[in-house]
Amino acid sequence: MKKQLFVAIVALFASISLSAQQQQYVVFEFIKVEPDRVLDYLEYKDFLAQVHQVSKDNGHIKGWDLWSLQSGSDLEGENFQYVTVTYYEDPVKMMDGNNVDMWVSNALEAFPDMDEEAVRKRIGDALDMRDLAVRSYMVEVARTSDDFEFKPGILASFDLMKAVEGKFQDYEKAEKEVFLPIHEKKIQADLMENWCFLRTALPTGSEAKSTHLTMNVYSDYLQFFNSMEYEDMEITEEQQEAVEEGLNSRDQKWVYLATLETVVR
Repeated sequence: MKKQLFVAIVALFASISLSAQQQQYVVFEFIKVEPDRVLDYLEYKDFLAQVHQVSKDNGHIKGWDLWSLQSGSDLEGENFQYVTVTYYEDPVKMMDGNNVDMWVSNALEAFPDMDEEAVRKRIGDALDMRDLAVRSYMVEVARTSDDFEFKPGILASFDLMKAVEGKFQDYEKAEKEVFLPIHEKKIQADLMENWCFLRTALPTGSEAKSTHLTMNVYSDYLQFFNSMEYEDMEITEEQQEAVEEGLNSRDQKWVYLATLETVVR
């Protein structure tokens, strides 16, 4: 049954037009690590970063980030410490991203001194260290036109949203036509570095916990707090009404503040 579902999803995505396939696809994984395993997991992240570097070099992924969560309202009561973000160029590669055999092949290339048995044990032990509570498959809808380079130490807030029932299209229109220009102005004013807006790539029902996510990137805490104080003094009454309508078209479910620990580009 699971195999049939996977084949159906791949067939659906494969039918997407060429223009849609140029979009970026992203997988967010919110991770919980028991306190006595944190040091082991930190060692694992360096191993995984090298494996993902090979994956990028071989064209399987576009990039990979590991963020440590600083604060946030816990999703479904979980106390997450990390979130990984993996970038793909098409939905088929995204759906095949957790292929263990591919991981093993990439790890053997990254660590030629290890044999397959040792690699499989290393990957298995690493996966056992963490509780992967939430995995979200998403497609990028809009982003700011910047050339910011992600480096360890930068900050981001991950804002999980749920479009109000009946206002899905209204919400997406608001993010693209109302909020995107605001974030562009923030970047020009050195109050933000990068912003992107994503929707869930897999079909979801009315009971879904979230339907969209915004990722807001800052160079440091000073820029982050200055951005929180930003107020557009030139905004017109009509634009203010559009902002309020946009806010009313979605429910902000959870917000996480995170620091970038490891990046593969």
